[in-house]
Amino acid sequence: MNDLAAVPVLRHPLVTLVPLAHEHADDLEAAAADGLHERAWYTSVPGPGEVPAEIERRLALQAHGRMAPWAIVVGETAVGMTTFMHLEPETPRLEIGSTWLASAQQGTGVNAAMKLLLLERAFDVLGCVAVELRTHAHNHQSRAAIARLGAHQDGILRSHLRHRGLLRDTVVFSILAGEWPMVRRGLEARLARPRG
Repeated sequence: MNDLAAVPVLRHPLVTLVPLAHEHADDLEAAAADGLHERAWYTSVPGPGEVPAEIERRLALQAHGRMAPWAIVVGETAVGMTTFMHLEPETPRLEIGSTWLASAQQGTGVNAAMKLLLLERAFDVLGCVAVELRTHAHNHQSRAAIARLGAHQDGILRSHLRHRGLLRDTVVFSILAGEWPMVRRGLEARLARPRG
């Protein structure tokens, strides 16, 4: 397995990223049970009963060195999933993607803390020259969140892939290694603000 596909535990006071495992299935089913997969039809949130198969899919990709999957854990409960994907160890570069987070955790700082952990690993540990973030063109919440990180929009891949039976336009953003110090500072400043 290449280093980009390794999945160490990553910790922040707000969130812990742990290697995705089958034992997270019940928590993840509960996290997605509020209809998030229907409201956010343009995302990778699994529907009812789909979590075990999605965990298996991600673990199979990891076994082939093509993905690094984590469970997003708050307290002792898995509340979502995230990955490193489209791994290019020769460059090195990767994409942070296939991320979803329970509705109750959105707007709490968990997403910003998680992105800080993932970007620190990508740039500071793995030496990536660039990190991509992609989203469905209709996912305006995700597009705004990615832009708030300080990522730059590279373009839109039109009719890029099939998603739930429909052709999806994919918006591609990236952060370059030289931009990482400013992105880090912005994330740290956001996380230092009191939440209420």
